[in-house]
Amino acid sequence: MTAIPVRTIGAMATLAVATTVAAGASTEAAIAGQRVQAPKASHFGHGSNRITNRWFPLARGSEYVYDGQKDGKQARDVMTVTRRIRTITGIRAAVIADRLFLNGVLAERTTDWYAQDKRGTVWYLGEATAELDANGMVTSTEGSFLNGRDGAKGGIFMPAHPRVGYSGQQESFKGQAEDRFRIVDMATSVTTPAVSSQNAMLTEEKTPLEPGVVDHKYYVQGIGTVKEQQVAGAPPGQGEETQLVSFKAGQ
Repeated sequence: MTAIPVRTIGAMATLAVATTVAAGASTEAAIAGQRVQAPKASHFGHGSNRITNRWFPLARGSEYVYDGQKDGKQARDVMTVTRRIRTITGIRAAVIADRLFLNGVLAERTTDWYAQDKRGTVWYLGEATAELDANGMVTSTEGSFLNGRDGAKGGIFMPAHPRVGYSGQQESFKGQAEDRFRIVDMATSVTTPAVSSQNAMLTEEKTPLEPGVVDHKYYVQGIGTVKEQQVAGAPPGQGEETQLVSFKAGQ
């Protein structure tokens, strides 16, 4: 794979796979702002593991590297879109490997599963996460969930046709995974070492499991997440912030 030094987006957006399914009774419209129901396999096709949503494309083989800070430590997050597929409740999902390093030491490893329905909406079907100590031993798997297991439900991660004010729940597993989001802006500016754009999407994320904590995420068409920042709820010097420093496009 060849690294793509993206400095300005515009031309980049035209390189994105802009597959958009024809309008109709949209799945996300029925659940916007409401508790997400479990995704139905009938809403997904055989190629649901191919994520082509223009705001959150996950081409197989892509690698995203984010630098920043977490808990007062230097953080590097490496996210790789693998070529593996996992079938979850009858839905073929893309498998994403995520590795978080703090001060150069692997501190967390996570596997995420995403699938795209026939209308182009990206669903989050679960994650298996493990926090590690300095010796590489697992200390916690809190936050792990799988759609359809033990009452857990996946949710919408990125709607096919996002708009300001749209809100939804990304995951539903009582006491473990209850993230929610709202689209705040569709034409904001963002600058990171790898990307600059005047037309980024800004979302706000919260969870009842961490009252008072608010995160902002920035998305750029053709790439996906480029910056994440905790804007409320952290003690001084302990907030989290990461931004995209490297992007290798897959196919």
